[in-house]
Amino acid sequence: MEASLTASIEQPTTVVFDVGRVLIQWDLRALFCKLIDDDEELDWFLANVVTEEWHFQHDAGRPLDDMVPERQARFPDYADHIAAYRTRFLETIPGPVPGSADLVERLDARGVPLFAITNFGAEFWDMFRPTAPVMDLFRDIVVSGREKLAKPGPEIFDLAARRFAHAPQDMLFIDDNPDNIATAKMLGWHTHIFRDAKALAADLTERGLLG
Repeated sequence: MEASLTASIEQPTTVVFDVGRVLIQWDLRALFCKLIDDDEELDWFLANVVTEEWHFQHDAGRPLDDMVPERQARFPDYADHIAAYRTRFLETIPGPVPGSADLVERLDARGVPLFAITNFGAEFWDMFRPTAPVMDLFRDIVVSGREKLAKPGPEIFDLAARRFAHAPQDMLFIDDNPDNIATAKMLGWHTHIFRDAKALAADLTERGLLG
């Protein structure tokens, strides 16, 4: 009898996590709701001034010394709010994603090699990293702002494969962003689109990475 399709697929031995919205919550609103009381104004501010698209420039390697003054000149009425984006960034991280750190610890206890690829600005990473001891369990972390390469571009995945010294077909990449998942899958990585820790635990168990 032929082996089942599932059994015939080689399973990954290494797990690569995204960070934002997989291991930690991230929401610009968590900071700016403290600074803007009016809901309609807050929505406008997050859609036009400090937006996720603008923030992505820092993820991709652009320095805050360039970004912040330029934005303040464009929106002078919000100069103090834009300054807060820089100085109070950790307040955009309300806390960990429930259950994810536990999965990291369980994988580490089983000896599964752990890595991460994150879209994270270099300056903000330096602020965040000391607050997250769970990241100590990762053998290497590719940070987009440091490399000036960002997901979903294939270049950051190729860099990660070289740095981690594992072939894509040996690694499971976990991310909440479908575009990032699509690139990884195209490059031969195993993938999991993250929704919550319960579904991830089930997938990790099915793949034999968790008992």
